[in-house]
Amino acid sequence: MPGPVRCRGPWDAGAGGMPGPVRCRSSSEGAGPGLMPRGRSQAGPGGSGRSSGSMAEAEQDGVSGAAEPPRYRGALHPDTWEQELEAIPMFMKRCPAEIDAARQPELACLQSLLFDEEQSPAELARMYKNEGNEYFKEKDYGRAVAAYSEGLRRRCGDTELDAVLLTNRGAAHFHLGNYRSALNDAIQAKKLKPTHLKAIIRGALCHMELKNFSEAIAWCEEGLQIDSKEKKLVEMRVKADKLKRTQERDARKAKAMERKEQCQKEILLAAIKERNIKLVLEPSDEEEEVSDGLAEISLDGFHSDSAMGAKVHLDADGNLNWPVLFLYPEHEQTDFTVAFHENSRFIDHLMVMFAELPPWDLEKKYLPNNLELYFEDEEREEMYEVDPEHTLLQVLQHERYFVKAGTPTVLVFAKRSPFSKKYFSGKKVHRL
Repeated sequence: MPGPVRCRGPWDAGAGGMPGPVRCRSSSEGAGPGLMPRGRSQAGPGGSGRSSGSMAEAEQDGVSGAAEPPRYRGALHPDTWEQELEAIPMFMKRCPAEIDAARQPELACLQSLLFDEEQSPAELARMYKNEGNEYFKEKDYGRAVAAYSEGLRRRCGDTELDAVLLTNRGAAHFHLGNYRSALNDAIQAKKLKPTHLKAIIRGALCHMELKNFSEAIAWCEEGLQIDSKEKKLVEMRVKADKLKRTQERDARKAKAMERKEQCQKEILLAAIKERNIKLVLEPSDEEEEVSDGLAEISLDGFHSDSAMGAKVHLDADGNLNWPVLFLYPEHEQTDFTVAFHENSRFIDHLMVMFAELPPWDLEKKYLPNNLELYFEDEEREEMYEVDPEHTLLQVLQHERYFVKAGTPTVLVFAKRSPFSKKYFSGKKVHRL
């Protein structure tokens, strides 16, 4: 008896869609009529036979010229079958955002069947609600918002359904971080259905995120009147009350700190005025102004915070300490003193600053006793030499010195340097 028959090669659909003849071979030496056993040759008239075993060996060895087995008409390609399968609506994992009717006729047909305009507005609204729910489950909140909005645009007249659509859209907005939009939807849903507990919970959550704790408490209490055992509202009510008290305490502290800082500013400005020091205020869109009287002095335009975070302040003994900027125009370098006591001399600071030569002073000219100090009167384009033996207060009290941006500035040059001569050319210089 012949053994079981194994078929080789796929079918090739012929005319009318019927499969063509199938080539088979026996798994044993026995064969029925019309079948040759493996290892036997079969020859037509005038031809020589070829063993089927030799053919199998040729196929296994990959002999060139072997014919490829035929494929189904319209079959999936072995290399791209996953992408081709994904294009079939039945096997799609996600629906495309935009459907091209020319390229995707199957999807367009299904969409037209699903959202047939001949259906009633209520039916369409429910369809869009269900679609939005599916997107929501997939955490695709943007598309969920769009679907719920489409349902609301149908104006179905069903108050209950509209309240659900608004609440669901508010939930999607909430997960997108659009707390204001989510709150507006919750408010509208509550107007349509005052006992809609999900809308009330969503509104309370929105107020919590917006840090409107008093409003969150009010929404919680409104919901608890409907269901006094609603766990979410009970817990949120406790949390909102605690955060509200913390917020009020922090507000009181901030206000007290603001009053303290304002008092310190007034004391500081009074000390500056008492010393006859002139400040240059720098309003953002106005010309610079010089303030002489305390009534006119305001730290709003006086940028007392320097780039290093230092600012003028009064110490425990009531003395002013200023941030001071030293400029070296010849080398385009700077030095910054965070707290220059008003009664300290410039020479004392120079001795500390130039105890070691700076790396940029290759000519070794910048020695404490070989330096000249100046300040510039920008309005008149004049330079005033500063005596290194003078204190900072003496310089600041000069009739033509104006403190700009809260930081006194001094220019430093090497004595009798060619650069300083060139720098001073065209300017009036007031020497000591």
